[in-house]
Amino acid sequence: MAKERRIPNYRKMYPEASEEVIALLRQGERKLLYHEYDLKVEKFIVDEEKQKVFFIQSKEDSLERLIEADVQFYDEDTNVEEIAIKAVMINKLLEGLKYLTKEEHELITALFYEGMTERESAEIKGL
Repeated sequence: MAKERRIPNYRKMYPEASEEVIALLRQGERKLLYHEYDLKVEKFIVDEEKQKVFFIQSKEDSLERLIEADVQFYDEDTNVEEIAIKAVMINKLLEGLKYLTKEEHELITALFYEGMTERESAEIKGL
């Protein structure tokens, strides 16, 4: 359901309020409408004399509209080169696990995959 974008009649709502208070209430409500609606809406302006139509882009975008437009976001802090190098290094390490002895493989698994300390691993092995 669309929200009504009309400024309420504060004079009717608060008959005892002064004109100053009513003016501030109207100003505050208009400011809210501007931030909630006007900034986010694209507009067409028609110049009938020149027979031209101008499109005015919204000053602010919502996440929903950007997702609908299929806009891709990227993290500026992410270095693609570092990610690629890290992926290659991990693959090489995983390949290297094939060449370990059974005991070495169990130790690596305990320390790095199961999160054990060296002391806990030694106790389990009876060392």
